[in-house]
Amino acid sequence: MPIATINPATGQTLKSYDALSVEQVDAAIERADHAYRQLRDTTVAQRGRWLVATADLLEAERDETARLMTTEMGKTYAAARAEVTKCATACRFYAAKAPEFLADEPADAAAVKAARAFVRYQPIGPVLAVMPWNFPLWQVFRFAAPALMAGNTGLLKHASNVPQTALRLADLFRRAGFPDAAFTTLLVGSDAVDGILSDPRVRAATLTGSERAGRSIAQIAGRELKKTVLELGGSDPFVVMPSADLDRAAAVATTARCQNNGQSCIAAKRFIVHTEVFDAFAERFAARMSALRLGDPMDEATDVGPLASEGGRGEIDAQVRDAVDQGATILCGGEQPAGEGWYYPPTVVTDLTPEMRMWTEEVFGPVAGLYRVSSYDEAIEVANGTAFGLGSNAWTREPQEQERFATDLDAGNVFVNGMTTSFPELPFGGVKNSGYGRELSALGMREFCNTKTVWVGGDGGGAASAGAHAE
Repeated sequence: MPIATINPATGQTLKSYDALSVEQVDAAIERADHAYRQLRDTTVAQRGRWLVATADLLEAERDETARLMTTEMGKTYAAARAEVTKCATACRFYAAKAPEFLADEPADAAAVKAARAFVRYQPIGPVLAVMPWNFPLWQVFRFAAPALMAGNTGLLKHASNVPQTALRLADLFRRAGFPDAAFTTLLVGSDAVDGILSDPRVRAATLTGSERAGRSIAQIAGRELKKTVLELGGSDPFVVMPSADLDRAAAVATTARCQNNGQSCIAAKRFIVHTEVFDAFAERFAARMSALRLGDPMDEATDVGPLASEGGRGEIDAQVRDAVDQGATILCGGEQPAGEGWYYPPTVVTDLTPEMRMWTEEVFGPVAGLYRVSSYDEAIEVANGTAFGLGSNAWTREPQEQERFATDLDAGNVFVNGMTTSFPELPFGGVKNSGYGRELSALGMREFCNTKTVWVGGDGGGAASAGAHAE
């Protein structure tokens, strides 16, 4: 894929970039390593001031940054502005909470025969971030805010179709006061990742992206014995039980499926509905999906903009065609509109069977699959019947069912009677082929810290003299 801004609303190439040379990448890594040695020696309070300044810049330049994201990947302007605000919120959260998250944790000194014993969290060095285009700001900030606050530096290999957003990110941190090269954007293709992650100065990697990309990063990191955090694809279930508030469930389902033009890993994709309320829910859901306005993402009245790439639109259309050819029924949408731009209408497909691609594959666009089930156990079987396990939704007013869903849904996130989303306060990540590790919360900050055990004897003797074993 060329490193270029191609407006998905028109298909026009607006700006192109040459990839960095091997020598330029090496120099950037050296600068990031030098910046790490500066940043780790600053105080948490100083880093917090720089991160608050980053939030201030984001808020002051929200509209400009939002327009850039919309131009590069097609999300609606309203959604882009909300994304900028969310990033500023995360910066302020980590600036405020880092002293607590990074504070020494006392251990039971007497139990380990020490005068003092505690755990200390320290940075590990430059971290490579391989990030996707769908949330070109938020995906980066949910890594960068905690990583920089911990004292690490960041090397960003962003998606090739959002280069201007990627460059703007590095500029934001620099202007906020962080040391030069504390956060560096590398305009390179995916073929450069192996060399970057293999460099001994790069200590870890985080990736948000496809299962294929995650396997590639994990393979390299395993060979190099480096830590990784992977947030991969999802085919999130949205389970509706007989006691659910159907009007609210249908309204949230529409937003959950079509947020970010349907291009979200945690967007609800498989709508698993109990047969007692299936027809009533399907009618409400299809009506709401049909009412969404497809159009220019800069228009405030638009609900759903174009998909980010022509190839992405072709893939979801092929998935829908495959289902229809094998007997599925389209309740609304399902046809590519004529004209310029990579648009695809909000679509609801039912009568799905396991032979169809949509049964198990992630559909990365505004297409919803409806599944009819006759019991709680069948709902769980269908919900867990994919290789993914990122987010999940359950709709029920029965307390016992709520508790069972919290336990039985095989996912990193379970949201009951609400839409799956991410908060700085809560850990975020998946299980199974949706990846491993956690972002956000204290866990996200500590993923790229050295969790160091410190044992201090009272008489100057070592652990062995205190009766400890070798391990």
